[in-house]
Amino acid sequence: MEGSETGWGRPAEPAPRWRALLDRARFGGRGPEQATTERHAEETGPSAPPPVEPLPRRGAGTGYSGRVAPVGPPADRPYGREPGYRPEPSYRVEPVRPAQTYGGPPPTYPVEPTYPAEPAYPAEPTYPAEPAYPSKPSYPAEPAYPVLPEQRRPEPVESRYTLLDNGYRHAAPPVESRYALLDNGGYQPPAPPTPPASPTPPASPAPPAPATVAGRPGRIEWRAQSVESDLERAAAVLRRELGTPRVLAFANPKGGVHKTTATVLAAATVGSVRGRGVLAWDDNELRGTLGLRAGSARHARTIRHLVADLVQIEIREGPELLEILDDYLRHASDGSYDVLAGEESPRFAQRLDQFTVKRVLELLRRTHDVICVDTGNNVESPNWRTVMQAADQLVVTTVPREDAAFSADWMLDLLHEEGMGELADNAVTLISCPTPGRLPIQADLERHFATRTRAVTVVPYDPALETGSSIEYHQLQAETRQAWLRAASAMLEPFAS
Repeated sequence: MEGSETGWGRPAEPAPRWRALLDRARFGGRGPEQATTERHAEETGPSAPPPVEPLPRRGAGTGYSGRVAPVGPPADRPYGREPGYRPEPSYRVEPVRPAQTYGGPPPTYPVEPTYPAEPAYPAEPTYPAEPAYPSKPSYPAEPAYPVLPEQRRPEPVESRYTLLDNGYRHAAPPVESRYALLDNGGYQPPAPPTPPASPTPPASPAPPAPATVAGRPGRIEWRAQSVESDLERAAAVLRRELGTPRVLAFANPKGGVHKTTATVLAAATVGSVRGRGVLAWDDNELRGTLGLRAGSARHARTIRHLVADLVQIEIREGPELLEILDDYLRHASDGSYDVLAGEESPRFAQRLDQFTVKRVLELLRRTHDVICVDTGNNVESPNWRTVMQAADQLVVTTVPREDAAFSADWMLDLLHEEGMGELADNAVTLISCPTPGRLPIQADLERHFATRTRAVTVVPYDPALETGSSIEYHQLQAETRQAWLRAASAMLEPFAS
């Protein structure tokens, strides 16, 4: 078997290429003949003759230690071969060895023992049925008492949506609107629709004939008593005497919560009902916009001009005072309320100290019954604190947002710390909706501020207020005006007598 690579008794074959590579890596720089001789001596012994045919000589090494020279021609010489190049002999592919077979039959494993079946358990005992208990005794029926005529119930009125025999009964005659013109008896209610055919229509009592007046059908009026009475009651509250002039302060330290809009619309609502004696003052220290959004700017005078001439104005009385003060005020387009515009220059805010603010408020109390003040955002300024101390009613304005509600809640805590807790507890929370629809957070804010303030009112979104231009009260939707009527009534209700 010497020289054989398979070990299966076949003739010896030349050593494959991998043996030559292994010898080169094993013997390093020694020649192939010496390496072959040494390997042959190791396999056969020192006295054995050298092999007949040595392995073919390979090319020179690359110079790297432990590396084998590349086999085959270099890749960068496509058009020639190096001198002395000797092609390697083609080796035969090693034949596929047959699968090795093991002698002897496969082992026999013992069969698992057969376990006996589980014993059959006895069935549960059958319990006797419960005894039949005697039924309750039947009591004699109560005697039928005669029903007096005044005790008889009226016949139920049929509903227009009552289902009967797979169809609807005919609808009751429509009620005549309160705004329908009778035209001297020419108006007749429309005939009811023809009912669908029914196999066995039940007998129904005929509807009572409408009352007649002078030979013509009577006029049936329908009025939404709850809505109209609510609005009439709110308007009646605004018409009452307030005892003394009242100051309403609209406040929230956060900007963009509709303080200016609420101040203008509150003054416009109260002024539209009372007709006179209502004023809106822009007391924002950082260039408020109330003067731009309300009133017709027939002049450019602001609070700065009024303070400059305050000494000459305070000494006037009666109609003379009204006449000279009118030169410093702007008026709404319908004349329902007046406007005292704020100063555009922020440097003027330093001149509005607590003594000056008190003098202006005392002057306005002499000429107006309701004064709506749009406060600023700096709760530490003497101006803001003076208005809070002089206010009869605090109106907390907010929008259905968490940051706006948090700022309003913090302001209420601050008023309690400063000794104005009664003003905070009797405040009215005004929630203005900046978008159509009802936001999910709105219900949570209503419940929260209902525990902190006297009342909570909600005013809806109105597209006329979205542009931020001049506010015209008559251009608002009817729903918006009704909501503001209720809100203004809630603000002045504690003072109305």
